[in-house]
Amino acid sequence: QVQLVESGGGSVEAGGSLRLSCTASGYSFSSISMAWFRQAPGKEREGVSVISPGGSSTYYADFVKGRFTISLDNAKNTLYLQMNSLKPEDTAMYYCATSLGRRVLPLRASYYNYWGQGTQVTVSS
Repeated sequence: QVQLVESGGGSVEAGGSLRLSCTASGYSFSSISMAWFRQAPGKEREGVSVISPGGSSTYYADFVKGRFTISLDNAKNTLYLQMNSLKPEDTAMYYCATSLGRRVLPLRASYYNYWGQGTQVTVSS
């Protein structure tokens, strides 16, 4: 049974940092690509970043490039999202997701089958 559990969200002021974690179970974590998405109230879910198995390739949405870093720790079955220079517009529920495939898929929610429950990030100005 695939399970994804996010943690690390919280409330910070603009310019601050947070590190999100997503602990996975129920599949071979080291051979699967993983992604982060976010959804603000009243908006569609949007892709933030995706990482290939082993972390050799990473991709970012333009609105987080240079500020966010995706990484993973295979020994801990955990995906991370380091978020720096946070802005109020980064306020959203953040989700990790996977399709259980090796391929790095586009950052569109329809490509991903498995989702965590989300962790809330709130950035105040």
